[in-house]
Amino acid sequence: MTAAQQTTKTNYLLGFCRIFTGLLFIFSGFIKANDPTGFGYKLQEYFEVFHLTAFNEYATAIAVVICGFEILLGALLLFGVYANLVAWGLLLLILFFTFLTFYSAFFEVVTSCGCFGDAIPLTPWQSFSKDLVLLALILIIFFYRKQIRSIIKGSGNQFVVTLITAVVSLGIGIYTVNYLPFIDFLPYKIGNNLPSLMVLPEGKEGDVFEQLYTMKNKKTGETKKVNDKVYMADKLWEDESWEIIGEPESRLIKKGYDIPIPDLLITDADGADHTQEIIANPYYNVIIVAKDLSSTNIDALQKINQTVTQMTKDYNGLRVVLLTASASKDAQYLSDKMQLIAEIYYADLIPLKSMVRANPGVILLKGGNVMGKWHYNNFPDAKTIEDNFLSKDK
Repeated sequence: MTAAQQTTKTNYLLGFCRIFTGLLFIFSGFIKANDPTGFGYKLQEYFEVFHLTAFNEYATAIAVVICGFEILLGALLLFGVYANLVAWGLLLLILFFTFLTFYSAFFEVVTSCGCFGDAIPLTPWQSFSKDLVLLALILIIFFYRKQIRSIIKGSGNQFVVTLITAVVSLGIGIYTVNYLPFIDFLPYKIGNNLPSLMVLPEGKEGDVFEQLYTMKNKKTGETKKVNDKVYMADKLWEDESWEIIGEPESRLIKKGYDIPIPDLLITDADGADHTQEIIANPYYNVIIVAKDLSSTNIDALQKINQTVTQMTKDYNGLRVVLLTASASKDAQYLSDKMQLIAEIYYADLIPLKSMVRANPGVILLKGGNVMGKWHYNNFPDAKTIEDNFLSKDK
């Protein structure tokens, strides 16, 4: 093979690696930047694993920076700008991600890596495999980085393009943190019917588990493990020479359909279940989600309270509910202090995080259907909601 042929093949290989890796980094960064708050929750899981909980407070900000950095690196790789720095950045980043996904998979500490947010859930082993492929591609880019030629001429132009790309990359995440994701991949998105997402659809099968019992022979000391089918078929409970030791172990043997909303339970201060009463209400419900009252935006909550108070005057039958994971005494104290019109109910923090990426945020429900959803920064006035929703129901 001549030197020219070798160079041509190298250029094709390098070009493929650049295009594939660049586009994947842009896609991955954009998907996460679409919902950096959710990615921040995933980072908090890693912080817990590595005992870095001091960073929990900054998880969303760190998420915005990581997403922006991914988009920036992917774009600059395609442009061929600052090739040496970009190659080093890609290599260090993929080595870090590969370590994290391997650690998560091997030690089973984080069940989903969050590489593509909630849009494309991947298991840790799937994420690790993906990172190994990317590592191979990036090593090729790194090895041949001196052969990368920029499509943008002039150092001044390259700097301007880099600056604009960086601003746009960070701006996407900053915007979605303050005004909700562009695309909602969560089960509480507009148009979904919540009651139908809380049950197993007809024809679908859930996860199948088996129970494993550790049995010990009283005479010989022999131990063995048997599943529940063997235990029942052999009637081992009737054999007095064997006894169960320890607690039965539950093991997944067949993965089934995942119910989109498996964990929503709405209760009052006494623990009574009001879930179906609220989410299946045939009339309009305004659900104010303030997952943590100690960190909620009080000014925003006051503004929302004023708006929904006006709405209740104009529209008979409108129910206003505040959902929180805070203690009932804290919720009642705040309600009395702010003269909140909302009825107060309680739910676990995990589903509240999925309902709306804001604290507080607002969901408009009717007959279990999500009609509207707002961050407190873009919650409209009473007239806008009445014109777009309530008046159409009169």
